[in-house]
Amino acid sequence: MPKSEIDILLSVKTPAYVVDKRLLRKNLELLDSVQQRTGCKILLALKGFSMHALFPIIGEYLAGITASSLFEARLGYEKMGKEVHIYAPAFRDDEFDEILKCCNHIVFNSAAQYQRFRGRVDEFNRQHKRSVQCGLRLNPQYSEQRVAIYDPCASCSRLGAVASSITPDDLEGLSGLHFHTMCEQNSDTLERTLVRVEERFSQYFEGIKWINFGGGHHITRADYDVERLIRIIIGFRKKYRLDVYLEPGEAIALNAGFLVTSVLDIVDNGMQLALVDTSAACHMPDVLEMPYRPQIIGAGEPDEKRFTYRLGGMTCLAGDVIGDYSFDRPLIPGDKLIFTDMAHYTMVKNNMFNGVNLPAIAVMDDNGIEMIREFDFQDYAARLS
Repeated sequence: MPKSEIDILLSVKTPAYVVDKRLLRKNLELLDSVQQRTGCKILLALKGFSMHALFPIIGEYLAGITASSLFEARLGYEKMGKEVHIYAPAFRDDEFDEILKCCNHIVFNSAAQYQRFRGRVDEFNRQHKRSVQCGLRLNPQYSEQRVAIYDPCASCSRLGAVASSITPDDLEGLSGLHFHTMCEQNSDTLERTLVRVEERFSQYFEGIKWINFGGGHHITRADYDVERLIRIIIGFRKKYRLDVYLEPGEAIALNAGFLVTSVLDIVDNGMQLALVDTSAACHMPDVLEMPYRPQIIGAGEPDEKRFTYRLGGMTCLAGDVIGDYSFDRPLIPGDKLIFTDMAHYTMVKNNMFNGVNLPAIAVMDDNGIEMIREFDFQDYAARLS
């Protein structure tokens, strides 16, 4: 990144998420090229990135959004106005009528849920002259995900119907099928997964219109094999004459955002500890859940550079540790640091544990930085009773 761009990022009041519109468009252009070359449709999964201030840009390229809850579905419906798909492990009776008003596709987790709500979908379509379509999530009992918390095909998983749990009668009236087994993976994983999906479920393909390949496709990562993905989609569509959807969340905003933070204090306890005005627990929980170590512009691995620090957040959680980093010079209170790849699975997972405020949200382009939203005590108090 040019020094001038870094200086612009360092000018913001911290902590702050900053999403670069130019990097976002670069990702979207690549995703749209996949749509154009294959005829598939790509949806933004709001569970990964739901910054609706940028929905007008995203809507220029993608077919719509996919939601995991009523609130996500409503956000996509009201703020983007394109296709709205929804999947949830279970739907609530008291929310379903509103879901029907927002959504084009509703994917059920089990045949029992589909049968329970099918009549309400049919009645809604008749009354409102709509064509809300129903799908079923499949569990092919195959996954290459090695992080247990993100493996939807683990033993006794609650996510998706296994082949032995469904019959042709269960699928009568369905428009589509859905599977989601991947997380941050390449197209070769999709290729091997599709073999298992076909082995277990292809007998049901003749009676449907579409299949959704789910999310976890790291399409905008530098080493992702886009050409293989294109071959897979084209080959599948030709073989089965089905429309294909993909619904990545991470790929849309991958490497398009930053989190700028300030050093508050330096503590010496066996090593140098730098306390910053952000928090792994509150502002980047995947650092603890995945876990992973985010990158900092200008920093190195521990002991790679002359001065090594362990960065910790400002909550009372003992494990609120971001990671160990080395720097060319000593850190002092007031220094600002820039974490990279901080757009996806950050804002959507934020919390105010300990009453710690949320980072501001900003966008960046050739004209500089524009602040979109700042938070205060009322945001904290409004979440409580």
